[in-house]
Amino acid sequence: MKTVVVVCQDIVLNNAINRSLKDIYQVAAFNSMPAALDYIYNAIPNLIVMNIPDDDRMCINILNDLKSDPMFHPLPVLAILPEDFEINDWKNLLVEDYIRRADFETDFAARVHLCVLRSERNVEINPLTRLPGNISINREIQERIDAKNEFAFGYADLDYFKPFNDRYGFSRGDEVIKMTARIILGVVKSQQPQCSFVGHIGGDDFVFIIDMALVEEAAQDIIKAFDSLITGMYDPVDIKQGFIKSFDRKGNASQFPVMSISIGVTETRSRAFTHYGEITEIASEMKKFAKTFTGSCFKTDKRQNGSAAK
Repeated sequence: MKTVVVVCQDIVLNNAINRSLKDIYQVAAFNSMPAALDYIYNAIPNLIVMNIPDDDRMCINILNDLKSDPMFHPLPVLAILPEDFEINDWKNLLVEDYIRRADFETDFAARVHLCVLRSERNVEINPLTRLPGNISINREIQERIDAKNEFAFGYADLDYFKPFNDRYGFSRGDEVIKMTARIILGVVKSQQPQCSFVGHIGGDDFVFIIDMALVEEAAQDIIKAFDSLITGMYDPVDIKQGFIKSFDRKGNASQFPVMSISIGVTETRSRAFTHYGEITEIASEMKKFAKTFTGSCFKTDKRQNGSAAK
């Protein structure tokens, strides 16, 4: 079910919003934008509905900061505005659509549906995780390289996901993908709320961008959270025996351990990058290196002019 985050202090209006949406959407209601941020960081919703009183400048500023983040720029926002709310410059209110409070009864449901449909037409948002896709990922990396920003880049991939998918089916596999997205997004945004980035390449491949001083702790926290939660996705009998029975890529019956996560990390301080393809290639090499080890782990590229990785 699609999720709508509602930010509204007005109890009467909040109840009316819930009645209008509850049969179609999962509604997460908050009385202020600061209260909603943790939820948004951990599970990107399909839409934010925000009631904006005239004097709520703080919530507008927080919303604008959120929408200025490349991670959340595509996240649609529908504002409910009082009749006397003046809009002098849309750059000062980063919303995709709005309705006046007086038009709520007649227009609200239709505006919500249109906002969600428009966002779904954006092919650069993964429909399963709501994270940016390849084009946005490459653009984000290149812009940082061109600006000569120092940053760390992580490439995460699940080990033994295909046997799990074959054993339990696509529906449970999708739940693992969504769980992984929530873990990575939650950890990265917790470590660095501003100017970090998380993307979903597709399948079980994710990337993240974070300050170099934070990347190793972030990778460790992602691994810790993943390992603590992944066993809950298996049937108890399979966890007890320590493996599942499935088929390898050649069609041979085999036994596969519980899924783990491998993360490859590189950063711009040790190497001079000029193209996004260079940094993704190095991170991919590190991810493949991490996969040669048993269990979840991360490996960081420390090479300078051919020296060894770590």
